[in-house]
Order: sequence, then C-alpha cells, then structure tokens
Amino acid sequence: MPHLRIEYSAGLERRVSIAALCEALRVAMIETGIFPLAGIRVRAFRADHAIVADGLAENDFAALFLSVGAGRSEEVLQAAGQHVFNAAQSVLAEALATPHFALSLEIRVSDPALSWKDTPIHARLSGPGREEKT
Repeated sequence: MPHLRIEYSAGLERRVSIAALCEALRVAMIETGIFPLAGIRVRAFRADHAIVADGLAENDFAALFLSVGAGRSEEVLQAAGQHVFNAAQSVLAEALATPHFALSLEIRVSDPALSWKDTPIHARLSGPGREEKT
C-alpha cells in the first residue's frame, strides 16, 4: 500500500492522457513523503458503461480511491490527500473548466488484520544497503 485506483468515464480519454494522469498521481504520492515507493500502485479503469449526473453524453468523471495502510494520523492523510487531489486537478484542469466533469478522491484506510501481502518488490527496493529511488 498505498494503492490508487482511478475509475473514469470513457469520454475522458478524449480530454486527457490517462497515462499522464497516472504518472502525475504516482509522482504526487511520492512527493507526500509518507508512502513507501515499493508500495505505490496507480491503476486506471475505464467505465465503458456509465451515466453521469443528468445523462448528457459530454459528461465525464474521474473517481480516485486511495487505499492506505493503517497508522497515519488523519491530519497527515488529509495533507497527502490534498496534495494528490491538487495534482489531479492540475492534469484535469481543462476538463474541470467545463460544466460537464466531476472529480473526486476518497482515502480508505485498510485494517492490517484483514490485509495480506506478499511483495518481493519491497525487498528489491528497500532491502539492506538499498535506497528507494523515485
């Protein structure tokens, strides 16, 4: 963890590069300074079938869900969330300048008793004598 899932309407691909959005959000997550590089995942999923608000064809959305491990204060998560949200707003500024777009971000804290992991990536990026690289 942290894992950032982006759900977005198919029409958004005509407005913005989804790959560029993913990269900007990955960088923003690193910039927060609270997430281990080896744990960061950014995934985007297009909703081929979606009806947004009043159903107009030009309506689009991007819904971001950031799942994080337990142990960080609400204040720390609020600051990190604001930083990630600001990055999303920057990339999506053109879409946000229209009356046909909705952007949201929700942070979800994972219960460690209900979360299993097997990630050799952590050992590779943060093992003895290794520093995580951005």
